[in-house]
Amino acid sequence: MNDWTAVRWAYDKYELIADGIVHGVGLALALVGVTVLIFYATLWSSDGALIAAWVYGIGLIMTIGISFSYNAWPVSRTKWFLRRLDHSSIFVLIAATYTPFLERGADDPLLLGMLIAIWIFAGCGIVLKCAFPGRYDKLAIALYLAMGWSGLLVAGPVAARIPSASMLLIVIGGIIYSAGVIFHVWEKLRFQNAIWHGFVIVAAAVHYSAVLTCFSLSPSA
Repeated sequence: MNDWTAVRWAYDKYELIADGIVHGVGLALALVGVTVLIFYATLWSSDGALIAAWVYGIGLIMTIGISFSYNAWPVSRTKWFLRRLDHSSIFVLIAATYTPFLERGADDPLLLGMLIAIWIFAGCGIVLKCAFPGRYDKLAIALYLAMGWSGLLVAGPVAARIPSASMLLIVIGGIIYSAGVIFHVWEKLRFQNAIWHGFVIVAAAVHYSAVLTCFSLSPSA
């Protein structure tokens, strides 16, 4: 399906305002939070960890920023193009969120392989959303969830290298993201889009806390 007029854009004024507020708050918090994280990582972290912090920070701000632009843009062919970027950026955010944790185990072939694999899957997801816009949306959602929970495969090695508080926050954030998917697909619910994005912002905030904790506490904490 390449016809942008076939996509449901029918959100009323109040839904758009609510969604804009959610995005605006999320983007402001992300800008402040990433600035703090990069500053902290610059002072106290290794070069590898600093790079991972930048990757995560850019992924977070980019994803929220693109989502804000896409959802606020008037219905048009441009909005259809932004839709591709918006759906693709979710794959980037998932991979970017994994990066600071998996970077801690870059000397472990399993964790290094996981880091490479998560970015390969993100690349495949981006190709899927950009090459086949409006198609295979259910497959994309399944891939989002599979990537998000694939960390269970390396939970043991990761838990040994990051603070226990970070590990707990990762799980909590994953549950919030997954619960939000219910509203993502519940298109007949009024304010569905704003609610879904609210779940995304809250989950992203929880995962940000996990990343910041990872940089500030020892693995035994």
